[in-house]
Amino acid sequence: MKIMHPALFALTFAAGGSLFAAAQATHHPPKVLEIEREFIKPGKAGALHDKSESKFVADMTAAKWPTHYIALNSMSGKSRALYLVGYDSFEAMEKDNDAFDKNAALSAEVDKDSQADGELLDSTDQFIFTLDDDLSYRPDVDIAQVRDFEITSFHVKPGHGKEWRELVALVIDTHKKAGTSAHWATYEIAYGGDNEYVAFSADKSMAEIDTGYAEDKQFRDALGEDGLKRLRELEADCIQDSDSELFAVNPRQSYVPEDWIKEAPDFWKPKPAGAPAAKPAAKPAAKPAQ
Repeated sequence: MKIMHPALFALTFAAGGSLFAAAQATHHPPKVLEIEREFIKPGKAGALHDKSESKFVADMTAAKWPTHYIALNSMSGKSRALYLVGYDSFEAMEKDNDAFDKNAALSAEVDKDSQADGELLDSTDQFIFTLDDDLSYRPDVDIAQVRDFEITSFHVKPGHGKEWRELVALVIDTHKKAGTSAHWATYEIAYGGDNEYVAFSADKSMAEIDTGYAEDKQFRDALGEDGLKRLRELEADCIQDSDSELFAVNPRQSYVPEDWIKEAPDFWKPKPAGAPAAKPAAKPAAKPAQ
């Protein structure tokens, strides 16, 4: 869902509960978000990477691991996958990591599968973000129903945090005034970068992106000429650069709660890639001519 003026921002996601709380209800995004990013070698994405990543899902399922994650595959930019894990706090992250290290059987399986998965990758990196509620707008979502994410990153010029917050407040107030369907959760990078904010908009389908563009006139009308002038001034003052990308949720690479699977089994438990189709019923033998 496009959350801001198109010349300014392009947009992004929200998540909830280990990242992920119970389904069939909206939940607030996690306070701490860990993202692992994998860049896939040419020709190694798709079913080949699904098969490799499904081994990690099987490892976690067998261990009945309590912390879940969502996998996103890029639909723009370089071929890459994002794995999102949410926590209530850094302490909760530490406890999860310690428990994993102490589980020798699970650690061994994941290490083995990581070696095989590494053959498909160009590189990997990791980031840790913290939620900023003041910069978010209607972020609660039923994550089990989300199928796409618009993710926009902003590098804010050093020393211009005040202008950045004023800019986002202006955008939020204008969306409220315009009555648009915009929604997003904003995270500030804690580790892995500097002066970066990432906005996530979770969409049930890409039809929500169409709606966002269709609502642009509402936003402009609510902003007015003076508001647009101020918005552009603030953008020039505080934003060093920005980038917006589109991602699709990949259920084959995601380890999600059973409640999600029960809510949308056709999506979260798809048939294995390349599964043989059911054979058609045999036709009755033709009767001999009389």
